[in-house]
Amino acid sequence: MSDLITPGLVALDVHLGATAHDVITHLANQITAQGRATDAAELAEHALAREAKTATGVPGGIAIPHCRSAAVTAPTLAMARLADPVDFGAKDGPADLVFFIAAPEGADKDHLKLLSRLARALVKKSFTAALREAQSNQEIVDLVSDVISDAPAAPAPAPADEPAAAGPAATQRPKVVAVTACPTGIAHTYMAADALAQAAQELGIDFAVETQGSSGSTPLDPALIRDADAVIFAVDVDVRDRGRFAGKPVIQVPVKRGVDEPAKLLTDAVAASTDPQARRVPAASAQESADTAESKKESFGGGLKRALLTGVSYMIPFVAGGGLLIALGFLLGGYAITDVADAYLGENTLWNLPDAGLAAYLGAAAFKIGSLSMGFLVPALAGYIAYAYADRPGIAPGFTAGAVAGFMGAGFIGGIVGGVIAGLACRWINSWPVPRWLRGLMPVVIVPLLGSIIASGLMFLVLGGPIARLTVALNDWLSGMSGVAAAGLGLILGLMMAVDLGGPVNKVAYSFAVAGLGAGSLVENPAPLMIMAAVMAAGMVPPLAMALATVIAPKLFSGAERENGKAAWLLGAAFISEGAIPFAAADPLRVIPASMVGAGVTGSLIMVFNVVSQAPHGGIFVFFAMNNTWPFFLLATVIGTVISALLVIVLKKFVRKAPAAPAQPAAAQSAGVAA
Repeated sequence: MSDLITPGLVALDVHLGATAHDVITHLANQITAQGRATDAAELAEHALAREAKTATGVPGGIAIPHCRSAAVTAPTLAMARLADPVDFGAKDGPADLVFFIAAPEGADKDHLKLLSRLARALVKKSFTAALREAQSNQEIVDLVSDVISDAPAAPAPAPADEPAAAGPAATQRPKVVAVTACPTGIAHTYMAADALAQAAQELGIDFAVETQGSSGSTPLDPALIRDADAVIFAVDVDVRDRGRFAGKPVIQVPVKRGVDEPAKLLTDAVAASTDPQARRVPAASAQESADTAESKKESFGGGLKRALLTGVSYMIPFVAGGGLLIALGFLLGGYAITDVADAYLGENTLWNLPDAGLAAYLGAAAFKIGSLSMGFLVPALAGYIAYAYADRPGIAPGFTAGAVAGFMGAGFIGGIVGGVIAGLACRWINSWPVPRWLRGLMPVVIVPLLGSIIASGLMFLVLGGPIARLTVALNDWLSGMSGVAAAGLGLILGLMMAVDLGGPVNKVAYSFAVAGLGAGSLVENPAPLMIMAAVMAAGMVPPLAMALATVIAPKLFSGAERENGKAAWLLGAAFISEGAIPFAAADPLRVIPASMVGAGVTGSLIMVFNVVSQAPHGGIFVFFAMNNTWPFFLLATVIGTVISALLVIVLKKFVRKAPAAPAQPAAAQSAGVAA
């Protein structure tokens, strides 16, 4: 399969810039120039986003930036041997050998296996030495083609397969199993597996590994797991079927540490196997956050924030679908549909339409489906907050506590409190030491039962009433806001939406709006709907403003930014604030303040204009969910967009930063590639 790499995809002894960003951008351009991708900027953006999650530098002066992207038309390897090594985050220094692995979103397993073989070959010193000594592009192609054609599909045999294992001394050898997995499942997954296997062989450890990567996964033999003294999870994603390893001492680390420190991980695993206090894989198959190394260091506040964001993220589909259906019901059946929907659906059918006609009947159906979906808002919020704390055993107690909160009128505040109590209770119950025969009942019977009793009992007997009164007071306060108070709230929400463009602060503002949406109504309580509109309009401003700025003053932006500006029009119109991230990442000190000013103004204007939105997402595409206030929604958004666009242009003109590296190296790079 030598078509993965061609001489035109190789650059030897060239200078591609001083940063990983420069190198990745050049290689993305090179791949596109060879007809292997349709959009160099999009490919580079995806690779840099992957780089931001985990640095791709590995020991030995090697870097393997990689990504999946819809811009890639064929699985591709681009290779550069750098004249000036560049830092890709490896502990032992910068990299001079860079392989860019570009995979299409729907790459077939055969190609992905070949890409993973290359990644595994790069841990072999003989192969990397040959790459450094190669004299021509074709020689590089031949070397790579050899390893991806001949390399075994499985990791190097573990010492357990050696004949010596039968001897008396071999019975004392420690036994360790591992799982490796990275987000893309192309490079680090397999490099970590091979690095661990090689280190195990050197340390005299019986070892077997399961790679949960894109090219497929062969589960470990249950007998190997049963006999293992410890397990290593070198992963950046959830381990599939974690329950197989229940009770085993576990070392869990990011996958990159499997590449960088394989010997240390194996040594730690062997030490854990004899330590009665070592952390173990929980008996339940759930991956409990409390049992991970990260969450052991997590503060209560950090855990609460994570749980709230988890609850909101799982709740949003209920609210999004429900809100849009309710809005569609109003569009078809008019605003009186709330009074007649039940009667229409109970007394009529498609073959026996009400006097108001087909549109009214369909509107009643849409409104009712949406209302039922919105009814899950508080239970889903509570259920998945509990899930964030205790995984699957927490879902049922959380949903039940949320339903109790709804029954008592405690609203989304009650749902949050009930979900937190349910999650903490279930996590505590699941930590109880129980006999082995009882472990199987814990996650499916005992934890949900006791967790429901504790959380829902507290809501009924102690907390529900006071929280319900607090909720009524909050709704009355929001409903009574007008003038300066409403404008001030809109300003704060707008600033929060733009300060980190999809980050934690943005999510807090959005979560506040979505969580209150279920209590809103056009007639009795429009304030939550106004808050939702303010948050959505403010979140649209940053990408729209950057798109407008690239049109007004294109010379102030790079070619890549101008291309991103074209996409930002649609992203902003659809309320995807992240469309401004490429601009903010390149110039945060000017883009973010400018975005915040415009978004804050828009948020204030939305509240002043009394704009409402029954839909939590969609931007201008859900105008029908805004009653007759959508022209004011557009006006407020346009005003904020113009303010931010003009402000960022002024800042770029008069508050200059040092210019980036000149474009001259690009010509030299091209010449180097051509050579």
